[in-house]
Amino acid sequence: MSAAPGTPAQWHRVLTLLADVSLFIGTRAVWTQAATHRLVLAAVISVCYASILVTGVLALTVRRSRSLARLDLVVLVTAVTLALCNWALNHSGGDEAVLTTQAARELAAGHTLYGQPWPWLFAGKGIPLTATISGSYDFTYGYPPLAPLLAAPLLWLGHGGAAATAVSTCALIVGTVVLWRMLPPPWRSAATMVCLGFGFLPSYARLGYPAILGMALLVPVVVRWPRTGQGGRLGAAGIARAACLGAACAAQQLPWFAAPFLLAGIYAVRRGELGRRAAGLVILRIVGVAALVWLLINTYFIVSEPGPWLEGIALPLTQGAVLHGQGLVGISLYFTNGSDRLDWYSHASMLFAAALLALLVLFVRRLGPAATVLPWLAFYLATRSQDGYYLMMTPLWLAAAVTAPLPEFAHAWQPRPGPLTGTRRRPALAAAIVLLITPPLVCATLAASGRPPLRMQVASVRRASADVVSTLTLKVVNTEGTALTPHYMLTTGQGMTKYWSLVRGPATVPAHSTATVELRPPKGRFPLPKPSVRIRLRAFTGTPQTLSSQDVRLRKGTGRTG
Repeated sequence: MSAAPGTPAQWHRVLTLLADVSLFIGTRAVWTQAATHRLVLAAVISVCYASILVTGVLALTVRRSRSLARLDLVVLVTAVTLALCNWALNHSGGDEAVLTTQAARELAAGHTLYGQPWPWLFAGKGIPLTATISGSYDFTYGYPPLAPLLAAPLLWLGHGGAAATAVSTCALIVGTVVLWRMLPPPWRSAATMVCLGFGFLPSYARLGYPAILGMALLVPVVVRWPRTGQGGRLGAAGIARAACLGAACAAQQLPWFAAPFLLAGIYAVRRGELGRRAAGLVILRIVGVAALVWLLINTYFIVSEPGPWLEGIALPLTQGAVLHGQGLVGISLYFTNGSDRLDWYSHASMLFAAALLALLVLFVRRLGPAATVLPWLAFYLATRSQDGYYLMMTPLWLAAAVTAPLPEFAHAWQPRPGPLTGTRRRPALAAAIVLLITPPLVCATLAASGRPPLRMQVASVRRASADVVSTLTLKVVNTEGTALTPHYMLTTGQGMTKYWSLVRGPATVPAHSTATVELRPPKGRFPLPKPSVRIRLRAFTGTPQTLSSQDVRLRKGTGRTG
């Protein structure tokens, strides 16, 4: 039953209510923290509670669409207020924040930004380290320079990563407001809910992730993106979108993966409207504006430190970080004892990204609305497949879902070479799909089915006390036909820990041989967890990239392992 003119639709009421309810998530913990030592903030949060409750009542009872739209604004203001209160209480950030802030300090002091290790930032502060598969840690800044440039004027905010978390939190808030404003009025509370209500994006912002800045800059690019260049002209709005695309690519590397999908989609839509030559000119203008903005942001670093700059912005792709994430690598990390073909995860991810882009081009009329989701599927096969890569881009999913529906792609151009036409068109298209997705699936299968190259056995344990291990002696057997240089660690959860140092024994285990090594924990002691906790002995090698794991039982008291 349709609503009367001027009366809000029931689904609009429900959406406003859901956005309002989402503001309860995590708010009690923030209020509890504020009530102990920041009473002004506690009072502000209490007012936000009142706003949530009153808005919930009004969302279900107002009679006019305009009144409900005003409630959507109230929900947005309440969400922004809570986000700012949360940042005021928790702004020290994580590893990304301290690296970005230190980069801003170096920039403000006139020093070089890239290629400079800052290990003291992580010393004894509980900030997680990014371990590499070659046995070292990454202490350098590995992102494009926009975040440090924006953080430099905010260094007065305090120690730690406060400047970087302020940049990412402000970027999230601005991105939320822009998305809220650009969406049709009935959908605006969805922006509040996805960006600020669920809590995971504000938490990433408070950790100082530059990807939040990149996401916020992509918001105006994605909203109504199939209409970019409509009629063959960019106009002021199109130029602004292209500039935001260039700035997003200068903020973090994730927009690099989204850009080809958006450009391919825009080309297909414009070619269906204007023809090949005019569509190509539209894409050239977009790329030209984006490249110009990207170069303007990067020019100083290209001129002053070209080599380190290039290595720095490519670092996440080349650093060889240890496996981590919720994707397919979990097979090698948790369900088997490792693999001697870890490189194939990276091959699978890159091939899958290329296959997804090709599928978008071939079937843009069907896949066009999912162009902002497709790029992140490839990360499921990558060696670093943590869910943050998906979560931080979810506002773009919403923007596309609301403003880039299927009808926008009804007349988009879809390439159909000779073999993909004629009476056998459908079998040929099905064969093309199989040909595109088979190589990444084969690579992923090779990676996941690899065998651990090292067999490890705990020979003896030396203890500082009944429940603290001081050294571990291992018998290591290399089953491969090449010498391996393993780096060892013990893990008790889903993440990686620091490497154990080699006290005695060979660093490299020759092919088809056995070695005995003695290891010391990172701080000279390894407290034993509860008996129910799974302890995994892991050995990474950098060349070739391999992982060997073994469950060990280290009982409290003296003696050997079980």
